[in-house]
Amino acid sequence: MSTEQPRALVDLHGRSPWSILPALCLGFFMIMVDTTIVNIAIPSLVTAFDADLTAVGWVNSAYLLTFATLLLVTGRLGDRFGPRPVFVLGLVIFTVTSLLCGLSGSIEMLIVARALQGVGAALMTPQTMSMITRVFPPQKRGAAMGLWGAVAGIATITGPVLGGLLVQTVGWEWIFYVNIPVGVVALVLALRTLPALPTANRSFDGLGVLLSVVGMFLVVFGIQEGATFDWGTITGPVTVWGVIAAGVLVLVGFVLWQRHRGSDALLPLSLFHSRNFSLSNVAGGAVTFAMIGIFFPFTLFLQEVLGLSPLNAALVGLPGSLLSGVVAPFAGRLSDRVAGKWVVASGFAILSVAITWLALAVQPDAPVWHLVLPMTLFGIGTGALFSPLANLATSGLDGRTAGAGAGAFNTTRQIGGVIGSAAIVAMLTSRLAVTIPAAAEAAADQVPEQFRQSFVDGFASGSFASGAAPELPSSVPADVAAQIGQVAQQAVHSGFATAVTQTMLLTVAVLVLGLVSSLAMKGGRPVHHAPTQERVPAEV
Repeated sequence: MSTEQPRALVDLHGRSPWSILPALCLGFFMIMVDTTIVNIAIPSLVTAFDADLTAVGWVNSAYLLTFATLLLVTGRLGDRFGPRPVFVLGLVIFTVTSLLCGLSGSIEMLIVARALQGVGAALMTPQTMSMITRVFPPQKRGAAMGLWGAVAGIATITGPVLGGLLVQTVGWEWIFYVNIPVGVVALVLALRTLPALPTANRSFDGLGVLLSVVGMFLVVFGIQEGATFDWGTITGPVTVWGVIAAGVLVLVGFVLWQRHRGSDALLPLSLFHSRNFSLSNVAGGAVTFAMIGIFFPFTLFLQEVLGLSPLNAALVGLPGSLLSGVVAPFAGRLSDRVAGKWVVASGFAILSVAITWLALAVQPDAPVWHLVLPMTLFGIGTGALFSPLANLATSGLDGRTAGAGAGAFNTTRQIGGVIGSAAIVAMLTSRLAVTIPAAAEAAADQVPEQFRQSFVDGFASGSFASGAAPELPSSVPADVAAQIGQVAQQAVHSGFATAVTQTMLLTVAVLVLGLVSSLAMKGGRPVHHAPTQERVPAEV
């Protein structure tokens, strides 16, 4: 076996290109963990701040909103000023705001701190992909992306499990404090190992920044918060759909302006002349839609129907996430040897089978191990997909457009997650309104005849959504009242499981779209050209 080190595309002064990965992966790990870790602490935050669910929901929404909105801009900042200083700035902001999150004395302060934390995440994320693309030679880039992708698989389970452990032992503040030592280590590594790459000396597209931020904010806000306002009026004449429409119009203006700017645009439209780049963006949005889409209803099912604790519910996905971290590096290396489209298509096929299997296994009396098996297959599919897809999206980018391309790819992934979150919440809510009354009607024959109609009518009006028994006259024997309460709970659990199954099948349809996109990509065996080495200043 050859022990020859791959030649970096930049002069790293004798160091291997692999030396840059620890800092990049630690930063990316913190970002991925913080997209999931807060969910497990929501009940604790409601109690700690005496806040309602809408207010606490903004703890996550504020982070995701600034993160998704700024990715295009921060990707281009890496091209303009270099990925190293932008990554370091983002890492500092993320670490400091993690401390502010833990010290927050009010829900409003926590929301503001989380929004600033999203800024730090947006600054870091495109630089990780951009630097890997520019430093690693093409024949080794898939393996590097594989390790980077493995971080995502490990982080998906670390967030919920670590969050559940910290909340149940030392308090919700520590879900944020835990970032501080990781951030400090990542900062030391970044300053010591990340090279100062050449920058693109061009004018900054100020109008493009304004149009992209405003347009993305309006669209993401409308989609993400639509359910909060019941997809109707926000205030006065302002409606959810009006906000989304305004955002779309601003983004149309942004695209027209980018076309006018040509190669100096914030988002060069020439990127999308590449079929693989365009289809990778579609596929990236699809896989994030599915990942967000599966966990929201499935976690609710595990806790509300099966009665698992938050920590035990998170552990159901542990084997799959560990396997995802193992499979991802191998999938990345495989994409260096065969056409990446086939690896990605295999990942989408495995995910489609896994979620279909999981949806059919969701039953009110399902043994937990029946759910662990499809979740394990889900982890394998995720590991086979994430890093080869990122490699396909960036394989045609050069030093001038690596940041912009990485920003665009990460933006579509985040938007896919936002759309997935809104669509899944809306569908689950609408299906619950149908499936729970239907389950109650089917179970009504277990209720004494004189109470059947009021039992069915109560569920139809939504008054028994929690599974509580209907109010009965005091003359009703206690054993009869207990029987009705048990039937009511069974109806809720049965209807909830049916709604979760139907909602999960929506994610399967989106995954099929990703599968079709991956199959439509160009793909023979990868051809690796010898690229021109970039020169780096002596001071790194």
